[in-house]
Amino acid sequence: MDVNQPTALLGGLSPDRFMRRHWQKKPLLVRQAWPGVQPPIARSALFDLAGQEGVESRLLTQFDGRGQPGWQLRHGPFTRRQIPAVGKPGWTLLVQGLDLHLDAAHAMLAPFRFVPDARLDDLMISYASDGGGVGPHLDSYDVFLLQVHGRRRWRFGPVKDRSLVPGLPVRILANFEPTEEHVLEPGDMLYLPPLWGHDGIAEGECMTCSVGFRAATQTTLAQDLLQRLADDLEAPPPGAREPIYRDPGHGATATPGRMPETLRQFAIAALERALEDPKALDRVLGAAITDPKPQVWFDAGQPVAPGQGVQLDRRTRMAYDAHHVFINGEAFEAGGRDARLMQRLADERALAAAEVARLGEGARALLDDWAEAGWLHGRNG
Repeated sequence: MDVNQPTALLGGLSPDRFMRRHWQKKPLLVRQAWPGVQPPIARSALFDLAGQEGVESRLLTQFDGRGQPGWQLRHGPFTRRQIPAVGKPGWTLLVQGLDLHLDAAHAMLAPFRFVPDARLDDLMISYASDGGGVGPHLDSYDVFLLQVHGRRRWRFGPVKDRSLVPGLPVRILANFEPTEEHVLEPGDMLYLPPLWGHDGIAEGECMTCSVGFRAATQTTLAQDLLQRLADDLEAPPPGAREPIYRDPGHGATATPGRMPETLRQFAIAALERALEDPKALDRVLGAAITDPKPQVWFDAGQPVAPGQGVQLDRRTRMAYDAHHVFINGEAFEAGGRDARLMQRLADERALAAAEVARLGEGARALLDDWAEAGWLHGRNG
């Protein structure tokens, strides 16, 4: 992708200019960002998908089981009888991670890869009957809202008051004051930065695809990385000398409940030693970023046949840094030509047969391991 080339997807802006002007700064409404766009899945197939185990789905209605007004939230899987009639107004079906289940949905993410894959979360689809929506709310992440069927009215604006309506199963802003309002039709797209309030209401039957991006907090990221670092620590080999806590200079104490300062310093040194390898943090960060979601699973595959290229499975997450290649939560050290080819695989999500043939023996064996795990597949050409 040429990030300096203007594109209709971003209203004539190049990806580079969009990132500098709008990303995490201000919204962008683009009319006919994706002319002729089609839903990645038909309505009936979407309802069937929402009934499968391992598919993350939610049903939000503005009425209860007796048809009385009131927000109700349920989690799937759903039988077809649990999904309201299409003609009944005021309900929304949300299916998360559609890109994990459909090639057509996964392909819709490709135009947005001017943002690092490490930030990409998933493609969600929202099906709504007339008047359906999830109420005025804000998200902690960037999102592109692409209308793929029907019409949806969006109201949005900065949020001064983040207080919520109490007692609801969904987080609805109590005092939402939008500053803009637009109706989106198929092909139109709205980009919203984090923490911008928005409220989308279907005008008739509609489908909206949301391309969302990860936004970990410092606390959650630190918790994950520290746990992975702890799991990575290895005991020294038998016979190796390892520092143990000693306090030969500590005299008798009249305050036995007080923690010794020498023990505190020993603990600090132990943590610093665990982090002294600069590659250790790189390894666990790359593994964390590429770790599949809990509901993701792969079908076993076959080794790559001689003369074949390879294509990453749509569910595979792959990344790299200066010293490693990461795939589906695993880290591998890489250098030289093999590293360059593996980096190309992460960027392009495919390697041609001629490129596979240039891999060294170890890297080629890794491809076969990944193919047998279902992480990638052989392809001709």
